[in-house]
Amino acid sequence: MTDSSENALARASSSYLRSAMHQPIRWHEFGEEAFTAARAANKPMLLDIGAVWCHWCHVMDRESYDDPEVAAIVNEHYVAVKVDRDERPDIDSRYQVAVAALTGQGGWPLTAFLTPDGKPFYGGTYFPPADGYGRPSFKRVLLSIAQAYREQNGDVLEQAQRIESAIARAESFPGGGGKISATVIAAIVESAQKMFDEVNGGFGNAPKFPHPAALDLVMEQYVRTQDAELRNIFVHTLKNMALGGVYDQLAGGFHRYSVDERWIVPHFEKMSYDNSELLKNYVHAYQATGDGFYAGIARDMIRWMDEWLSDREHGGFYASQDADYSMDDDGDYFTWTLEETKAALSEEETAAAALYYDIKEVGDMHHNRAKNVLHVFSSAGTSPTRTSLEEIARRLNVPEERARALLAAAREKMYAARLRRPAPYVDKTVYAGWNAMCVSAYLEAAKVLDFAAARQFGLRSLDRLLSEGWNAERGMKHVIAYSDPKAGQPDAAVPGVLDDYAFAVIACLDAYEATADLNYFRFARSIADAMIAGFSDPVAGGFFDTAGAASGAAEASNGKPLLGILGTRRKPFQDSPTPAGNSAAAIALLRLAGYVEDGAPNGASYRDKAESTLEVYAGVAGQHGIFAATYGLAVLHFVQPHTQVVIIGHDEVAVELYRTAVGPLSLNTAVLRLDADKAVAQNLPPALAKTIPDLPALTGGRSFAALCSGFSCQPPIFDAQELARALGSRERSAA
Repeated sequence: MTDSSENALARASSSYLRSAMHQPIRWHEFGEEAFTAARAANKPMLLDIGAVWCHWCHVMDRESYDDPEVAAIVNEHYVAVKVDRDERPDIDSRYQVAVAALTGQGGWPLTAFLTPDGKPFYGGTYFPPADGYGRPSFKRVLLSIAQAYREQNGDVLEQAQRIESAIARAESFPGGGGKISATVIAAIVESAQKMFDEVNGGFGNAPKFPHPAALDLVMEQYVRTQDAELRNIFVHTLKNMALGGVYDQLAGGFHRYSVDERWIVPHFEKMSYDNSELLKNYVHAYQATGDGFYAGIARDMIRWMDEWLSDREHGGFYASQDADYSMDDDGDYFTWTLEETKAALSEEETAAAALYYDIKEVGDMHHNRAKNVLHVFSSAGTSPTRTSLEEIARRLNVPEERARALLAAAREKMYAARLRRPAPYVDKTVYAGWNAMCVSAYLEAAKVLDFAAARQFGLRSLDRLLSEGWNAERGMKHVIAYSDPKAGQPDAAVPGVLDDYAFAVIACLDAYEATADLNYFRFARSIADAMIAGFSDPVAGGFFDTAGAASGAAEASNGKPLLGILGTRRKPFQDSPTPAGNSAAAIALLRLAGYVEDGAPNGASYRDKAESTLEVYAGVAGQHGIFAATYGLAVLHFVQPHTQVVIIGHDEVAVELYRTAVGPLSLNTAVLRLDADKAVAQNLPPALAKTIPDLPALTGGRSFAALCSGFSCQPPIFDAQELARALGSRERSAA
């Protein structure tokens, strides 16, 4: 039983839902209980979708949902339902499309008004507590919608039907099919060039998001073409982001996005999926340029993820860190006044830190002008430039080594002082898909940067995902572990969505390539087969986002009814905010195809399944520009021949061959290293098992590299320089 002061969310598993359990609104979770109550009372439903990290969700909670007057209106006229968008992406994605069809906008908090059977007929995002800025107060909206439902019920139901039809049309891709062509890559890269901010880096104007897939695509094309314009795009963007306030200069890690075009003032929440994809960006930039700056940022990001987003005891990556520590906070944990800086540092350290991090009496935050967001930009001129160590030493009249020591001491002391502040909440929920993305990023960093600790934790986290989240009969869970393991009901398990499967396949392939442990390959294959069986559209191609939508059934894969508009079929192809599920699925299947000539369910090859997936969107993908960047990466995997570099041996020659193979950026090249006694057919995937075991007999026991593509391998290569030339020749021929 819940306390009389608590609503039904006291039984929820989600941290976000449980944060509202003491609100005076009689909240329900999204489920049959709420729908039965709405139908019995013939009341409209009020749907609130948000997240624990969402600043404006907290604002609306404080201003409206904590207000007894608002609660009285809601409790009298509505059945109120609250949803955690991280826990239930299937619900969020559909109602986002619905509200966008109604208003042209979406985001969080999402506020939707539904018929008793869950069909949306009105909505918006944040509603203010009082009339202002041309927007009605939330109380007025609530009363008006309730009146309309009572007195104009026929019009409301007709509107709901129109919106349901609009949702179906939004996912139908009329005229979108076609043949796959590399021209879509050029179209997406051209979009990135047109949107590129030459002054500040990044794409478009404020608010500014990082777009990691677009950056990866630009980097890959630069490596192939050596186009200086493409190099400038990713170099300028990644350096300015890392030096800006959107990067946490003390702890490491990126905030979700910047509210200004200069990357200075962020929305302060930090997401695991943003940091996983940006970690790969910085590793890839290091590969593309050889500049150690990017490797340093990558290591710093891992430092933050290790400290704040990692379950060090069990393995696994947490979901997010909140922006604020209280309802009255707006980034105060992360920002600094000059007085706070002086209190933490010596006079000389304060002078150095103020110059380096641009700390002034008048700072950057609108709610408190004394607060500064730490960033390594000078304020002079129209183009942001880094305040150099040489400049700081000159202005302080000290040697550069002294200036460097002062800055190191200042950073350490400021971080120690910040740790004594009340800290924003970390949502320790472990989501399958986001966890898999972090595993892949850690393994990529470990491979390129020779970072053994990252490799170890990445593999340990994947092992947890597979042991706790995957079951061959049941399938994949969406939630591996909740932030509060004691909260919720025993049957709180949420079935995995397409993203969970696709990213898990990719992570398992990354783990196989990192370890040559065939068990990871077998997991990749079994999860991919389950993804095809449960989510694919065998008629039109592509993958639906949920197994229920794929089957067209009235029930989800866990046997629960598909409520509201959950039966609406969706095939996600655009990146928002994570890489699109269909594009990720195509990449996973194409990578599998490089190891298996056939073997997908129903007699089709993995490559055939990937091809039919990419064809669904081929006719229109280029029109979506950088929002189709992961689709562009998938097409790149499709049009270029898969390549594996297999290194056999365990001496220094093998080590040097491996370093040479992983050094350059090549997103469609896998690198494997096996000891000579492991290079036997039973320890290799099918395609390599046909070729690699015959090669050691040709080498006289020497360590070697084999360059394999198209299910055949070239003669052994014994010299690192020769391997570098062979790899370079392949890149040039593919350009």
